[in-house]
Amino acid sequence: MSIPIPNNIKTMSGTTQPKKKLFTSSDGKNYAVVFILLCTLFLLWGFSMGLIDVLNKHFQEALHISKAKSAFVQLAYYLGYFVMAIPAGLMAKKHGYKTGIIVGLILVALGALWAVPATRIGIFYIFLIGLFVIACGLSILETVANPYTTVLGPPETGAVRINLAQSCNAIGQILGPLVGGQLMLSATVGETVDSSHLALPYIGIAILVIILIVFFCFFKIPNIKAFDETVSKRKKDRPFWRKKHFIFAVVAQFFYMVAQTGIFSFFINYAVDNLKNYSDRDAAELLSIGGLGLFLAGRLIGSYVLKKTVAHKTLAFYGIANTLLMLIVIFCSGWLGVIGLLGSFFFMSIMYPTIFSLGIYGLGEQTRHASSYIVMTLVGGTFVVVMGYIADITNIQIGFIVPLICFFIVFIYAVFWKKLESSDVI
Repeated sequence: MSIPIPNNIKTMSGTTQPKKKLFTSSDGKNYAVVFILLCTLFLLWGFSMGLIDVLNKHFQEALHISKAKSAFVQLAYYLGYFVMAIPAGLMAKKHGYKTGIIVGLILVALGALWAVPATRIGIFYIFLIGLFVIACGLSILETVANPYTTVLGPPETGAVRINLAQSCNAIGQILGPLVGGQLMLSATVGETVDSSHLALPYIGIAILVIILIVFFCFFKIPNIKAFDETVSKRKKDRPFWRKKHFIFAVVAQFFYMVAQTGIFSFFINYAVDNLKNYSDRDAAELLSIGGLGLFLAGRLIGSYVLKKTVAHKTLAFYGIANTLLMLIVIFCSGWLGVIGLLGSFFFMSIMYPTIFSLGIYGLGEQTRHASSYIVMTLVGGTFVVVMGYIADITNIQIGFIVPLICFFIVFIYAVFWKKLESSDVI
């Protein structure tokens, strides 16, 4: 049975379609400028996410806390995604994309500015309040922006646009630990760690966000509906929560976020433990330039690969590749283990947007609401506490059994996606 794909026919099925401009709609309107503005949002939340991976190590050194307790940075951050994702989807459905973007940006600005008094107070949990508010804002932005990129041009190139936008997210994730490592991990006074510069990157975020709020307030953001939304009303369709390919996409995305957050959060710990004479700052630079550089390269290369291959099969290959790489990370040491960990960044690169596009495939008018549930799976990042606990009672290498299990679950979803989707066809 052939599978029709609404967003990127060539990506999913491998069939050739007539060439169309990437950002031009069927009625001739060009949305390239809107797409560029959206890309700034992807860059923003990538940078914010990259910063928290450095915060993890900073608080371990500054406050002399365990890996499990420092992982509460991720707990606060991803809890914000969990709390706000569904309200964000309902807001986008009722008030449109522009309102959602502006509300999200306001919350990000408020959370970023909170870093100023939180740094002066100097209490770990007070700082987490700001991270939670930032995450609530980013949850709204991500719920709105991911599906919005897919409608800014021909339906069959939607998956290409979301991967391109996610490449900007990867750039932000490179800049986050690079900037954060310079401002946080290198600041020491005697035997103590200086936290006076902790608020600086967040002040920068607040300034950027305020500028973006002005742009989005005065720039016309069209409330475009996906092609599926215009045609699905003509036929009866089962609710998205009864579609197996969507339900298991939520499960797969949850476990993917556990894996990604664990690898990002404890890369610095792993590199310092396995490489002689490697400082926290050196490891942060390796994470930024090496790991997240490969992550960005994987996104860009993946955008091309997905145009030539079948998406769920490509996801399956990447899933099993990362499962095997985690075995190297766990059982090898030194540079071999670090190289295995670096390689995982490349194969992680396409997983989030690909699982996202496979999950919302064929949902029509339910897409925006359903998207919020997939975004909500970022709460999987809070389970990095489990990985930190395992690392504390054993060692950091054994802790990577958590992402190994998660990548295998992503592999299983990809292998059975076609069967799951076929069973959903009425």
